[in-house]
Amino acid sequence: MKTYSATPADIEKKWIVIDAEGVVLGRLASIVAMRLRGKHKPSFTPHMDCGDNVIVVNADKVQLTGNKRQEHFYWHTGHPGGIKSRTKEQILEGKHPERVVTQAVKRMLPGNRLSRKVMTNLRVYAGAEHPHEAQAPEVLDVKSMNKKNTRV
Repeated sequence: MKTYSATPADIEKKWIVIDAEGVVLGRLASIVAMRLRGKHKPSFTPHMDCGDNVIVVNADKVQLTGNKRQEHFYWHTGHPGGIKSRTKEQILEGKHPERVVTQAVKRMLPGNRLSRKVMTNLRVYAGAEHPHEAQAPEVLDVKSMNKKNTRV
């Protein structure tokens, strides 16, 4: 037996669309991160981008459990005293609610060059519409995978 290592010619990327309406954020992010990385495939190779292209719709309707809506996102502008913060609730109700999902997925991937490449395969949209119909994405029903994935 020899260890299988995928080459760029062996990699087949599919397009997957996930509806985030009513789905718990952390569970959604872990499933999306696994799909982006390609860990669900038997041909997974750690140093290659062998994951799928993932489209997440209805990101503004994602659910957060407990008091996580009041938790803060922090960032720094680069200037002295330039630390800023917003709660997840403010971001979800603001202009770019998809950033909560994007940040959750990004933080579930390892912090390296490959992860930055893998993140380009993620598209998150606040509404129900997306411009990727030409790719004929398959629907992945996260709600039916586990009853804990949804919150009413």
